[in-house]
Amino acid sequence: MIDVIIKNARIPQGDESVLTNILVKDEKITGFLDDISMIQAKEVIDANGNLTLPGCIDSHTHLMYQGFPHRENFLSGTAAAATGGVTTIIDMPCCSVPSVRSVEQLETKLSICGPQAVVDYAMWGGVTGEDVREGWMHNVKEQADYGVVAFKVYMTPSVPTYPRVTDPEMFECFKAVAKTGLPIGIHAENFAMCDFYVNRFREEGRLDGPAWAEARMELAEKVAIELGISFAEASGARLHIVHMSTGIGAKLVKEAKIKGINVTSESCPHYLTLNYQEAMSKYGPLAKIAPPLRTKKDNEEHWKGINDGSIDFIATDHAPYEIESEKAKEGMNIWTSFPGIPGVETMVPVIVSEGYNKGRISLSKLVDILSTNAAKHYGLYPKKGALNIGSDADFTILDLEKEWTIDPKTMVSMCGYTPLEGMKLKGKVYKTVVRGNLVYQDEEEGILNKLENYDVVFNNPEELTSEQYKVSYRKQHPEVVVDHIKNIKGIMVKPGFGKFTKRVQIMKLDKKITY
Repeated sequence: MIDVIIKNARIPQGDESVLTNILVKDEKITGFLDDISMIQAKEVIDANGNLTLPGCIDSHTHLMYQGFPHRENFLSGTAAAATGGVTTIIDMPCCSVPSVRSVEQLETKLSICGPQAVVDYAMWGGVTGEDVREGWMHNVKEQADYGVVAFKVYMTPSVPTYPRVTDPEMFECFKAVAKTGLPIGIHAENFAMCDFYVNRFREEGRLDGPAWAEARMELAEKVAIELGISFAEASGARLHIVHMSTGIGAKLVKEAKIKGINVTSESCPHYLTLNYQEAMSKYGPLAKIAPPLRTKKDNEEHWKGINDGSIDFIATDHAPYEIESEKAKEGMNIWTSFPGIPGVETMVPVIVSEGYNKGRISLSKLVDILSTNAAKHYGLYPKKGALNIGSDADFTILDLEKEWTIDPKTMVSMCGYTPLEGMKLKGKVYKTVVRGNLVYQDEEEGILNKLENYDVVFNNPEELTSEQYKVSYRKQHPEVVVDHIKNIKGIMVKPGFGKFTKRVQIMKLDKKITY
């Protein structure tokens, strides 16, 4: 007796695929069979011949429920992930009250957010300039021992609870994280450059959307990456450039890899498909992110970077804000609106449509950049990111032929906007399976419309709420959150199904550059 059979699954084998049936026992892959006529199973999930990838991973999310429950909560965020074929998210430590910079703070976050999750989740650890100044660096090793997958530092300000680092403070962080063997991810924008030109453009009266991208120019990212590479070389730390936006950034990473320096990078779907001139002219603050959108040339250089190994995998920097109070409040402009967009729901379909289906990337590259490489880089492999016997039975099942259009009005993410609005895609998530359990099924009603006991699921303590929440639209209209959750379709498991996944090993990606 087998627990589950994933029937008629077309699984990748290099750049080809084969049709098989996947056997699942105790939430793990236990075998593959062509003929299942003699096998009994408690449940059968039919993939209907669709491409079945090892569960996709979004390794860069900001689900800001703790302290900011008017933004994206862990239920809507992980439901959006499941809808987008993401079986595991890795959440950032910065956007919560308090931020996560110790084991105690991490456990607080897990206790508040865990009861909401419908997919699995791992966690980044945190380290800031304040930790260096106050002598709190012992927290780095303690978080690593607890099972976080990496550490995040900001060269530019994020939120008040997560101070940015000065250059020497960042070097101290590099040295401390290097001792753990884990990656250190940097938000690579030079603070002085960004601050100076943002203020200059504001004083000149620029209020157009593109002004944001032109003020936070390519050079600000370039010099930040160069500094990070120098620090990695000097400290031996594993530098990771998060949400890299520029083509020159990919070239710098490539050069560093050739030299043998421990540097990796990620791009995001918006840096592969959108340019600032068009998107920020059309959507203004709704397309405002940091680093900003770049040019069409940068788009193409990122596709090249994916193929030559300069860019190791795709993530989203999913960080949606409330339109009414933080993006388009009366009196706000391109400088005062909050920088962040959603992405976890659209990452897989965009890469499938614009990458694989358009011939920009191969099937093996698709698997690497959406699943395997992030799992290896963050020490989750082979528990996650693999179709191996003994791996978690996580699967992203894709209908490669289905055509559809991104519409923020029907998206699961709670924010209600995306600069990808109107993008026509070919390829959609058919089913999402986590540990052998059907979590999402396209065109099904799901169970969230029957959910009760919202006061149990949404339990952010009053003393941990932010000033932004106190003046938010959803604080005054909590029914909006409940109604949004009830309208989410296709989710087949209850909140709290998702499990916290600790790092299982320390593993480095090969420095492969293709010429």
